[in-house]
Amino acid sequence: MRNLLTIVVYLVAGYGLLCLVLYLLQRQLIYFPVPAELPAADPLVLKQPNATVLISQRPLNSKQALLYFGGNAEDVSVSLPEFAAAFAEHAIYLMHYRGYGGSSGSPSEQALVADALALFDTLQHQHRQFTVIGRSLGTGVAVQLAARRPVSQLVLITPFDSLTAVARQQMPYIPVSWLLQDRFESHYFAADISCPVLLLVAEQDDIIKAERSEALYRAFKADITTLIRYPGNHNSALPAKQIAAWLDADN
Repeated sequence: MRNLLTIVVYLVAGYGLLCLVLYLLQRQLIYFPVPAELPAADPLVLKQPNATVLISQRPLNSKQALLYFGGNAEDVSVSLPEFAAAFAEHAIYLMHYRGYGGSSGSPSEQALVADALALFDTLQHQHRQFTVIGRSLGTGVAVQLAARRPVSQLVLITPFDSLTAVARQQMPYIPVSWLLQDRFESHYFAADISCPVLLLVAEQDDIIKAERSEALYRAFKADITTLIRYPGNHNSALPAKQIAAWLDADN
């Protein structure tokens, strides 16, 4: 009996230690900063109170602008040529999160959303229409931006309703609801969005399960939202042409 009690004590202590480690290292498990593979020749520099954020850009004297927020281990600079080819009439701005691609500071949900809002506010006098695109982690940033600023269209690639729900699926025996600091609860913000919304869901996505994307889809107003499935997995090539076709149809 004493041996059994000892084993239980060790198991409980080990579980508690695991939870503590996950809590302390959670942002290292969410964000994977990468350098810019294609350093921006003339980046837009966004000065924030605790960071300098770089924006890869294709500036253009146009009423239309495209803002892009990438995934948790994505170098957004490599997508600039593809976006430039697919959106010839848009000025293009791709944000390097804090700690990514030469940007200083440390990433967090609060910081990334603050930077996205600051970017919009910086550009709103140069452009009249903003198409906001988010991918994976970046969908959480894009949704909060669209809920708080007058965005023209919102495109979400491999989106999720809540980072808490994603983590709960991946770690069902860990109390993630108690541990997570950055939750990206996109479904809470969906009701505040009135612009057209496109959700692009990869058919073989093994990271963001289909039910997470579908739950977010149901959170938006039905009459403004479209869900399209495309062949590929979570890290397949950016479906820029599909996005461009949807934008043309919406306009």
